Amino acid sequence: SCYLLLNGEISHLSQAILLPLLKLQVAQENPLLISLTLPNLLGKDSIEVELIPEKKGLFLKHVEYQVTSERFKISVYRRYSDFDVFHELLLQRYAYRMVPALPPKRVLKGEREFIEGRRRGLGRFLNLVARHPFFSEDELVKTFLTFNGSDVQTKLRDAFRKMGDEFMTCRHATQAKDYLPVDIQSLFSASRELIRNIHTSFQKFRDRAERMAERSKENATDLLMLGKELGALGSDPLPVPSLDCSSNMWGDLRHSLHSLSSEFSLLADKAARKGRREEDDVVEQLNLFLDLLQSYKDLCERHEKGVLHEHQRALQKYTVMKRQMMSAAVQPKEQVEQLESRIVQQENAIQTMELRNYFSLFCAHQESQLVFTYLPITSHILGAFISSHVQGHREMGQVWASLHSKMSGLFPSSNGLQSPPLSPK
Repeated sequence: SCYLLLNGEISHLSQAILLPLLKLQVAQENPLLISLTLPNLLGKDSIEVELIPEKKGLFLKHVEYQVTSERFKISVYRRYSDFDVFHELLLQRYAYRMVPALPPKRVLKGEREFIEGRRRGLGRFLNLVARHPFFSEDELVKTFLTFNGSDVQTKLRDAFRKMGDEFMTCRHATQAKDYLPVDIQSLFSASRELIRNIHTSFQKFRDRAERMAERSKENATDLLMLGKELGALGSDPLPVPSLDCSSNMWGDLRHSLHSLSSEFSLLADKAARKGRREEDDVVEQLNLFLDLLQSYKDLCERHEKGVLHEHQRALQKYTVMKRQMMSAAVQPKEQVEQLESRIVQQENAIQTMELRNYFSLFCAHQESQLVFTYLPITSHILGAFISSHVQGHREMGQVWASLHSKMSGLFPSSNGLQSPPLSPK
């Protein structure tokens, strides 16, 4: 149902957003358009984040990570506080872009599980940032991924002070309005609503895939324990009492049970591998895509609560000043001149905010395209999901078939008991 809903959402969103873009006359020269494919984005960089042994201070111990960039061919060491400063500066520099959120700082569940989950989250964060068409060439990103000095946080802050926010450095910022479609507001609303629906569907898909991967690992544990119990039973050193002819039968059966324990261990290994594949190739990739979609939702919220809200407040303040000016005829000349100066300053502030508002919409429109560029990753995820189950069931099926054939040796044929035949299906 999630997949069918997703197809409908993509089709609807394609008609609502992509078709108007195709109608723009000089698409190749329009800086509003992003001409990238998913392989282009994925090929920009691949970041590995690995946990290194804990370092203990006098009072506290901290976790450190080794960050390796395939693009820059270098490994650096970072603490969570370094990620925190980097994220904060990235948000200040690119307030109008999709900046992914960091995983939580504090332990929410078991420490080992939390640290591993945070490591994965930090890896997703860096990969999304390093593959973003505007972030990837930024000095902040290059510094974080390559600087090997003792104080990367100071180096990051120095780099940000030299650049400022994107509005101050982008050559299209003040002309953003000229590139926007006339129906930009409706496109923005349509993008926001439909991407929210896609996010909801994939969250449900991720939750189900996560539960299935967990069940595979639990199944592996159960099979392993079952095999150990059979092995223990088959290795029981107690002698078989001489009661009747059944004594010899139990001795043979016990030996056979011991031989079957290795088959259950093999089944457990196959089930564990299946669970790991689902976790790495399906759940983790779904989390990456969900992080991207969530960053788009956060961007939309920043646009509404940030620049748009500030613009409205500035207009209200300007209206109050104009009313004061109209009633200031009887006021002293100095007060009138001060009010006139304040009105001019407010007009300049409003003009800047209007420019920022259009630039925010300009960026949001580009980020919508970026979400669309990532959408084909869903087919790769679904393919990995299906392939994992096909491979897992095939491998386990082979072991189960071998186990079934060995069952015939457990009981003597004289007792009339036989293993049921394998179903032709």
